[in-house]
Amino acid sequence: MSTTQIIVLAIVQGLTEFLPISSSGHLNLVHLLSVWPDEGPLIDVSVHFGSLIAVLVYFWRETFTLIRGALDLLRLRWGEEARLAAWLALASVPVFIAGAILLYSGAINSLRTIAIVAVANLVFAIVLYFADRAPQREDMARIGLGRALMIGFSQVLALIPGVSRSGITITTARFMGINRFDAARFSMLLAIPTILGASAGSGYEIYRSGDLALQNHAVIAALASFATAYIAIWAMMAWLRKASFAPFVVYRIVLSAVLLAVLAFS
Repeated sequence: MSTTQIIVLAIVQGLTEFLPISSSGHLNLVHLLSVWPDEGPLIDVSVHFGSLIAVLVYFWRETFTLIRGALDLLRLRWGEEARLAAWLALASVPVFIAGAILLYSGAINSLRTIAIVAVANLVFAIVLYFADRAPQREDMARIGLGRALMIGFSQVLALIPGVSRSGITITTARFMGINRFDAARFSMLLAIPTILGASAGSGYEIYRSGDLALQNHAVIAALASFATAYIAIWAMMAWLRKASFAPFVVYRIVLSAVLLAVLAFS
């Protein structure tokens, strides 16, 4: 695996992980439309880890809030910070269970096709469009247990390449009247438990392997993903302070049309 391949994959991951355009769909397309081999699960986790660090740095205030909340839960103290940490943890459970079932059954491999990426991207772009027309009545403080679990269950759909984890969670939040900025913010914070859980075990495997080349590639992947993810987060959050998700909807529809055309004429 070349350094160029790693950097390209890391940039694609970083730019698409938190935008509502499906990072898994774009990564799968890189493999399906190129001669590059699969980068393997450890490098894949490395690029996700870089994206995770970008979220933690950009939302540093919320990060400290979640740390304090987690500590309060361990001390059996219940307050606003503990409540947010608990809602994010509980909302992550459905995707952990569904992901494990798809992974160990091998069914997840059958989903990695251009047709599925194209159709899922198109369908859920249209759903996002209608969700974004909902009134912006609520902020993140109004996301209680029920809403958090609904957003968490919707995240399971993101296991289908092309659906977009951030896209479907933002869509669900917008249907419930959460404003655009806080819908995106909750979606990004919800990524923390998922990515952290996957990164912890695989990061240890990279270290334990003693493979210096693999370790160097993992560091390069994480750094490139961090830089591009931070830029993408900053740009989207700045955009959402004054505008809608319309550009992302248009991009997804155009991308789906191109992919369907490729399939039709190939």
